[in-house]
Amino acid sequence: MQWTDRIGRRLKLRDLHILLAVAQAGSMSRAADRLAISHPVVSKTIADLEHALGVRLLDRTSQGVEPTSYGRALLGCGTAVFDELRRGVQEIAFLSDPTVGELRIGSASPQVDALVPAVVARLASRYPKIKFHVTESDAASLCGMLRERKLDIVVGRVLSSVFGDDLTLDFLFHESMHVVAGLTSPWSRRRKISLADLCDQRWIMPESDNIAMALISDAFRSAGLAPPVPQIVSNSLTMRVRMVETGQFLAILPESSLWFGAKRMQIRILPVRLQVKTPPTGAISLKNRTPNPIAGLFTDELRAFATPVVKRGFARA
Repeated sequence: MQWTDRIGRRLKLRDLHILLAVAQAGSMSRAADRLAISHPVVSKTIADLEHALGVRLLDRTSQGVEPTSYGRALLGCGTAVFDELRRGVQEIAFLSDPTVGELRIGSASPQVDALVPAVVARLASRYPKIKFHVTESDAASLCGMLRERKLDIVVGRVLSSVFGDDLTLDFLFHESMHVVAGLTSPWSRRRKISLADLCDQRWIMPESDNIAMALISDAFRSAGLAPPVPQIVSNSLTMRVRMVETGQFLAILPESSLWFGAKRMQIRILPVRLQVKTPPTGAISLKNRTPNPIAGLFTDELRAFATPVVKRGFARA
């Protein structure tokens, strides 16, 4: 009864919505403008919330407002509440028409360059009323957006540094990595090549803080070699492919990129064996969160596209 009297009858979804808007805007006046309501209404709503809970939710400064520790706790609950309501509406819409809805996907290279576009293209063709939002960023940022419920699913490599107990993985594959050269490169005509033969060649590689560069460096060290110093450095997979296609540079690319882009890439996989242990690639989602029904369609399609990658990887291992 105490909860009902003190909070249950006073804490409304509209109040939480206003608090979220204030926190996001950093100002009551800006929040009022965004919500198309008056500043006094916003101020009174926050004051009533603080009175009902018995704690200060926002610190007021000359620059605006920012949540207190109590405010951040309530904002976290509010975000979850609105996310679950959104999920409920999505499920109702999906039950009434499984071909309508939206999905917010996060991914990073190489998956966002090849695998994710292939899956989205297939589903967009099959379900033209489904809307897809695709965000490209690094693994840490994407997992953070999952936790903030700004994404429904993340497709990428699973890094222990950002993967916690609050996340769950739908495993797709461990992929191989391959040394590639342009079709006009003299190396593309060689049948026997060792990694040592290529150390003094012209390379294009990712930046040093990229997970792909860490894997490439491990491959050279596993062969007892120092990683070569690349002439060109770029995290862009497209840039690396285009430079290799000139026939002047070598690169190391993941299996999935080669599989999905083989028809349009003017490159050849060289007969060089690499000892690389890549993190698993999978679909990552937030535990204990009502699933987006369309995410199931997306994950099923991911598995279908991943099957040939897995088979090719095992065949070459």
